[in-house]
Amino acid sequence: MLRLKEKYKKEVIPKLMEKFGYKNPFSCPKIDKVVINSGFGRMVTGKGSSEREKIQDFVLKSLSLITGQKPAPRKAKKSIAGFKLRRGMIVGAQVTLRGERMYDFIEKLIMLVLPRTRDFRGIPLKSVDKEGNLTLGFKEFTPFPEVVAEKEKGIFGLEVTIVTTAKSREEGIELLRLLGFPLKNKE
Repeated sequence: MLRLKEKYKKEVIPKLMEKFGYKNPFSCPKIDKVVINSGFGRMVTGKGSSEREKIQDFVLKSLSLITGQKPAPRKAKKSIAGFKLRRGMIVGAQVTLRGERMYDFIEKLIMLVLPRTRDFRGIPLKSVDKEGNLTLGFKEFTPFPEVVAEKEKGIFGLEVTIVTTAKSREEGIELLRLLGFPLKNKE
């Protein structure tokens, strides 16, 4: 079985060149980066500082297990009294993957995580935006094989965005299909 990067070079580029009429293989769209976000502001607001620390550590540790890279904490930009949110409070985490880690994560996403997701029937085409980027939301992190859900105390959601260099939505959809993403046929 071909690794994803080899598959892109040997199979995907020739098919994209044939379908869209590119003259140069470097003009074909490719995956630029993968961004994984998790917002846990709802879990930490109104909690004491020690409880907040535990939740933040749990989410950051779980994200680093899932991605293989240390997540960057994200702070609240302004205070909102109704949500008990203070400016500068850590309310989320983000990881940006490029290169080998990106390809490894995408392989794991296609081969393991999506099939393990409950009631999965394919990725709807509305998840692809007009620039050809794919955004997937997970209500819980349990489909990822690195984290054992039984021994964890909380469940958090995360969002995975696969950023492509496609110039149109059609190019992005075709690139993702050829790479092996289980996209639905109709909107």
